[in-house]
Amino acid sequence: MRLNRRHLVLGALGSGLLAAGGAAQAADAWPSKPIRIVVPYPPGGSSDIIARSISVPLSEALKQSVIVENRAGANGNLGADLVSKAQPDGYTLLLCDVGALAISPSVYTKLSFDPAKDLRGVTMLAYSPHLLVVHPSVPANNLKELVALSKKSDLNFAVTATGSAPHLAGVALERASGARWVYVPYKGGVQAVQDTVAGQTQVLMNGMLATLPHVQSGKLKVLGVSKGTRMPLIGEVPTIAEQGVPGFESGTWQGVLAPRGTPEALVQRLNKELIAIIRSPDIRSRLAGQGAEVVTMTPTEQDQFFEKERARWAKVVNAAQIKLD
Repeated sequence: MRLNRRHLVLGALGSGLLAAGGAAQAADAWPSKPIRIVVPYPPGGSSDIIARSISVPLSEALKQSVIVENRAGANGNLGADLVSKAQPDGYTLLLCDVGALAISPSVYTKLSFDPAKDLRGVTMLAYSPHLLVVHPSVPANNLKELVALSKKSDLNFAVTATGSAPHLAGVALERASGARWVYVPYKGGVQAVQDTVAGQTQVLMNGMLATLPHVQSGKLKVLGVSKGTRMPLIGEVPTIAEQGVPGFESGTWQGVLAPRGTPEALVQRLNKELIAIIRSPDIRSRLAGQGAEVVTMTPTEQDQFFEKERARWAKVVNAAQIKLD
């Protein structure tokens, strides 16, 4: 049977309408079962804190259970890999430090997934600058004194995970300030903080959200904030940029990602619900009280942010020659 051009065009339009209708129906039926938010780090860190803050209100908004699941390992890559290979149906999400995820392609020579190709942004949620902290016994009260001390005696720098954002922030600070650290790697931020509190390591850079409580309790001493401007919560603490390292800024960017191929309608629905939740007065004030700022983005803006962070940290990784299998 011969088909003319008009029949072909009408057929294509019909197929397109059927596909759009099917996607709309799928979006309307979603969610029909529990949603899993994978946190690729141990409990107690910045990502975990935010995931548990949003899980209950997201469950209420979607009228479906939302489960937070910690899948730690390989600097967050284990959990990220799991989500990247999950069905793109809106039932498996990743909540992690998007900046740290952007570092992985530069650090790991045998990464089992491509974050840019296998994952897509849903929205950013919050930003927490890194705090430069030391054990209270360290005789330094600012960055200049810490740098001078590091040149006279060994200072153990607790690395939350080799190739992590706090690790690279420490490397960048060392190179820019002339400090000298002895890096001690850990498998997560919680253990790195605990050992610095115990005095087994002396210096640490970590997200403010997970570190500030130890500063407030006097278990750690803060010397600087890795943000362009001072944080109102600890306004007396100068930024690292103010202390002789112009333009220095780093931090943890908590965001939600989904497997590539997740229907656009579901991504947009999640974006809308998550932004409403994270901007709610209760959660916003709670995070602000812990040193985190609410930062939201469209899915496209988050993907663009990811690419910029990947290019930015690739320079630091290559200069420091940090490579892992």
